[in-house]
Amino acid sequence: MITLVALYYTSHKVISPVVSDNGVASTISPLTVTATVMAAQPGAPTKKAQPTTQTPLSSVLSPAISTTTSSAALTQNISATTLVTNVTVYSYTTVYSYTTVYTYTVVNTYPHDPQAFTEGLLFDNGSLYESTGLNGKSWLRKVDLATGKVIKQVDLPTQYFGEGISIVGDKIFQLTWQSHVGFIYNKTTFALLQTFAYPTEGWGMTKDDKQLIMSDGTARLTLRNPTTFAEIGHIDVHDANGPVTQLNELEYVHGKIYANVWMTNRIVMIAPQTGQITGWLDLTDLLPPADRAGVDVLNGIAYLPEKDQLFVTGKQWPKLFEIRLAPKF
Repeated sequence: MITLVALYYTSHKVISPVVSDNGVASTISPLTVTATVMAAQPGAPTKKAQPTTQTPLSSVLSPAISTTTSSAALTQNISATTLVTNVTVYSYTTVYSYTTVYTYTVVNTYPHDPQAFTEGLLFDNGSLYESTGLNGKSWLRKVDLATGKVIKQVDLPTQYFGEGISIVGDKIFQLTWQSHVGFIYNKTTFALLQTFAYPTEGWGMTKDDKQLIMSDGTARLTLRNPTTFAEIGHIDVHDANGPVTQLNELEYVHGKIYANVWMTNRIVMIAPQTGQITGWLDLTDLLPPADRAGVDVLNGIAYLPEKDQLFVTGKQWPKLFEIRLAPKF
């Protein structure tokens, strides 16, 4: 048996977060101590911490990302009256990630144009609007929800790849992917009013009560003035393991920013005040296997506040779904 005395704290540095089975994130922190060994049994074995391998929150959100944290501490052979200094041991500090995992039920299913490469989706005054991508197939549309039929449409010139949309007052804002130019239309007539420029790629767009919120494929959401489109701030999005990128179509719901994560079937919920991901939803099984031929990824989130209804679809999906969320844990 080893008795340690004169234990002194000398350093504390967070290494990386891990997540326990109950969804609470913790951080492994090295704690440098000075210890004097007062007694030890003859032939005492080497003391070595067992490797710690746990799954960080990021690998739950994005399985392709995997982090393994291992530690090897107290590796010295310790005998009686040995003075041991600067031994690294590990302690756990709990950090609550405030991340809620959601499940869903399908409330209603509606037809969706399988030619529509959905990049933007939203409701305004009860009407559904959609922006699509692909060069030569990029449109801005007003769509009848019940039938999926197009009520009004404007086609983008073939050099433009359409992206996210947002509506402010009587104007529709539409982004393009890599052209660094966006379009502003009259909401009623779809007449082109003006263009605007931005230095990044254009991916998704939504708004809160004050400003437009734009994604560009990075972990940063840009806040923009709805009159001038000038940048007025930004939100750096992260989970317990660091920045989260590939944020695509956006929707503002109940004070949170919902975002499709490109090339996944996941939606994340972002606190705009901090950029922290506070929830996520996996929609892998939403589209039935019989409808998956020729489809692309999940993309498209629309919220109808008048009825508190949430709708989702995907690029070239034949269906659009109204879903209801509930916390899973």
